[in-house]
Amino acid sequence: MAKREGAQESKQEPKIASPERVAAFRTGISAESRAAAFLMAKGYRILAKRYRTPHGEIDIVARRRNLIAFVEVKARATLDDAAFAVTPRQQQRIINAAQGWLVAHPEHAEFELRFDAMLIAPRSLPRHVLAAFDAST
Repeated sequence: MAKREGAQESKQEPKIASPERVAAFRTGISAESRAAAFLMAKGYRILAKRYRTPHGEIDIVARRRNLIAFVEVKARATLDDAAFAVTPRQQQRIINAAQGWLVAHPEHAEFELRFDAMLIAPRSLPRHVLAAFDAST
């Protein structure tokens, strides 16, 4: 087969993640699974995990009665380190992503909304921080 004139080959080298990135990814997936299990034990129904929009990602979207909780999961060496890892910039990205989720799921528009954090650390039970931040900040 002949190449068309002016067409360029688009060979892209596959990106190889560093061992550190792979470990961080696996830690994050494990933490999100632990957080989801903890939420289900508390009576929440998981509506979405790792919901991505062009504006950001929501780790977990959960429902309990008339409440939709957008949950940011943070895994660090200590629960305090995890708490400090939810930065204002990240909060805004989560708020923007939540707006995108609500547009895609208008059946939940009348529900109470809350932004929670789930803090994960080794050898500790997860800490569920209710209303960790709000959309007015």
